[in-house]
Amino acid sequence: MDQTWLKLQNGSDVRGVALEGVAGEEVNLTAEIVRPIGYAFAQWLSEKKGVPASQLKVAVGHDSRLSADMIKTAVFQGLEKAGCSAIADSGLSSTPAMFMATVFENHACDGSIMLTASHLPFNRNGLKFFTRDGGLEKGDIKKILTIATATGRFEAPVVSKVRKVNLMDDYAALLVSIIRKGAGQGDQPLAGLKIVVDAGNGAGGYFVGKVLKPLGADTTGSQFLEPDGRFPNHIPNPEEKEAMDAIITAVKNNNADLGIIFDTDVDRAGAVDKNGKPINRNRFIALMASIVLEEHPGTLIVTDSVTSTGLKYWIEEKLGGVHHRFKRGYKNVINESIRLNGEGKESWLAMETSGHGALKENYFLDDGAYQIAKILVKAAQLHSAGKGGVDKLVAGLPEPAEAKEYRAKIKTAEFGPYGDDLLKKFEQFVANEPGWSITPDNYEGVHVTVDAAHGNGWALLRKSLHDPVLPLNIESEERGGVAKIAARVHAFLAQFDQLELPKM
Repeated sequence: MDQTWLKLQNGSDVRGVALEGVAGEEVNLTAEIVRPIGYAFAQWLSEKKGVPASQLKVAVGHDSRLSADMIKTAVFQGLEKAGCSAIADSGLSSTPAMFMATVFENHACDGSIMLTASHLPFNRNGLKFFTRDGGLEKGDIKKILTIATATGRFEAPVVSKVRKVNLMDDYAALLVSIIRKGAGQGDQPLAGLKIVVDAGNGAGGYFVGKVLKPLGADTTGSQFLEPDGRFPNHIPNPEEKEAMDAIITAVKNNNADLGIIFDTDVDRAGAVDKNGKPINRNRFIALMASIVLEEHPGTLIVTDSVTSTGLKYWIEEKLGGVHHRFKRGYKNVINESIRLNGEGKESWLAMETSGHGALKENYFLDDGAYQIAKILVKAAQLHSAGKGGVDKLVAGLPEPAEAKEYRAKIKTAEFGPYGDDLLKKFEQFVANEPGWSITPDNYEGVHVTVDAAHGNGWALLRKSLHDPVLPLNIESEERGGVAKIAARVHAFLAQFDQLELPKM
């Protein structure tokens, strides 16, 4: 079987190299490859909904990537060949807005496709798919790519059913209405607040003119709002130090009350408080948890596996909620929250340390802009009451003295079984290591608690979701603690001849 299409699967997305320009990265996401994927999505959607493709309406949008027009045209051609009744061109869009194309009554799409590769380099691109039920799962992507494989390459048909739509105007208007209603202070609840945005030249620049300004905010100092798929200023990624340094500088230079940063397609976000301190990773989860648990006391907050010990304390002891630490992968975290709700265990927030987060009230949609909307509601309320900024909500959050991630590469082709065997042996190693114990209620890899005499922290060794890699996360409550823990893990890993170890 031709593996060309199947190799493009990246979990619940499709991703590939769309442009030349990076040494050693061969282009594998061309127009002739994308056309069958567009066609296959229509076939898959037709089967799922039980209606012929000729009755389907599909929306297509994209972020600021240089290859967007080429990929979009190819998707249109695939949908046209499938016979879709209508194709909506949403133009420059955010990933959350593309899902909302299936929800908004004036759009009423049966499915939608977002063209993005998140924060990856300029030469990459990809496809995310949505129905009214949410983003597709891994199994759905495999089915679509299998259909594309069976279809194979075909000549581009004449496209006649595309019409442009103003999806982002409707989505921005929704955010404005949510903030106005939540803040309860009239049409301009952000009046008197200076809020700067860094969109990283991705798709998030709309947030300034279409959300913040109508709400009365002073947005002077906002930066990198123009879409530019070269990403000339910094990688649009709230996890990256360079990106966070850029928004920190903007906050300080403009004496802003709050800084906001989005990733390329706006499904992730981060923030900076008025003092220039980042609100990302554990602090972002803590802030969102404080807002959600005020509205839904005692409920579960689902996070990924690398959240800090201090965050668990914060959620459970300070906020009165329940911290359910699950697996890495935003779909894993979201699906776990959905599963818990199905069991009658109330959970309103699912978040990864990467900034991916979803709320039950918002279709469990992975939506950075919606999270920021929730934060802005609280910022407006605090400002009106003279109680300061949202930094007050995370003041006192215990943070580790040190935290680091290492990545050991597995060299054998059979990396899955090799990693499984290694993790079993690591459990045995932990059982015999002084001061080490297996952490209870763990759902991924081997999570170890280390006592004060041997490193005063924890370690998590796990398999990567997609790559032949064993990530090792270590956190310690004392300076030098990470090195102590890392040294012992390194001694264990050094026994395995099919590992390429990082310097620890």
